[in-house]
Amino acid sequence: MTDFQGRRVTHEYTQTNFASPETVFPLLCPVREAEWVPGWKYRLIYSNSGVAEAGCVFITEEDGREITWVVTEYDAARFRIGFAWVDARMVATQIRIRLEPSGDATTAHIQYTYTGLSSKGNREVERFDESWFRHKMQGWEAAINHYLRTGRLIDAAGWE
Repeated sequence: MTDFQGRRVTHEYTQTNFASPETVFPLLCPVREAEWVPGWKYRLIYSNSGVAEAGCVFITEEDGREITWVVTEYDAARFRIGFAWVDARMVATQIRIRLEPSGDATTAHIQYTYTGLSSKGNREVERFDESWFRHKMQGWEAAINHYLRTGRLIDAAGWE
């Protein structure tokens, strides 16, 4: 047994997306994110439907490390989706997204929980402060709204 204690931080952000939940929800998918997230690359490992679904598994790469993702919740009728991803020996992350109609738009309630898996991972989690998270979410919001408005990928300079 070890004395290691993972650090954990949870952040929440509310976005406004300028389309209905029926339009926004399908974009929260490893396959469809390539349409609106600059530089998004993934390798689909498992999906019966070929897109996001409960139990879908895919891999992304960050700084030369493979990140394994699992869709942990998928409820298209209630516009809820959850993901868990693990960067081995670094960080485990849980993501919960809930969409609700708001006039002609969608309110997206987004929650991320990051947990360090090692001393190095704890240092990484410490870097994930409120300012960093807000910047990340504002970039996401700009990218998805650009796509919803134009049908095109935002310029990578506008993403982050």
